[in-house]
Amino acid sequence: MAGVHGRWTAILIGAVWYLCGPRFFALGLLIGAMEIAGGNIHLLETVAIVVGFRFPAAWAFVLLTKISPGVGLLWFAVRREWRPLAIALGATAAIAAVSFVIMPDAWRTWVTVLTQVAGRDGTWAAVPIPFLVRLPFAVILVVWGARTDRRWVVPIASMIALPALWYGGLSMVLGTIALRRDALSGPGWNPFRRGSWGSAPAAA
Repeated sequence: MAGVHGRWTAILIGAVWYLCGPRFFALGLLIGAMEIAGGNIHLLETVAIVVGFRFPAAWAFVLLTKISPGVGLLWFAVRREWRPLAIALGATAAIAAVSFVIMPDAWRTWVTVLTQVAGRDGTWAAVPIPFLVRLPFAVILVVWGARTDRRWVVPIASMIALPALWYGGLSMVLGTIALRRDALSGPGWNPFRRGSWGSAPAAA
């Protein structure tokens, strides 16, 4: 069991490295410490969101685990980017269909678990703001980001839309570093300078 735990921890640390790069790795470990210790999947979901801008099928991982962070897909709908949206939804449907045929009982258990987790807002391990209060803000944030070409808001919106906003889930903000890495790593970057957190470059 210790070996499995160690490998999982290594995977999560690798996710931090991917999201933050070497320059911001230490900061990423600090922000993601609770998530890494808890062994949840928020960091991996964040990686899927970042990768999903280039490979939309990666969104299937988000939709098939916690579902509601998939609010980030509104990015494609608002921008009328129908092809990546169709790929994301199609990949999700295909994986769901195959897995349901193979393991129908696992799907019933999954639905039960999600229902129970969604009702845990306000516990000691979660930010005490109910899901139905947070969700509209997540939607507004994605719509604003899509209209102003700010990809970095999508991981934040997805974090806000988590079924239960566990404190470890706050590590999803690291997705902003991945989506703004060029600007963040540029010479003389100052996070308080006007425009530093502006629209993402086309390649982001």
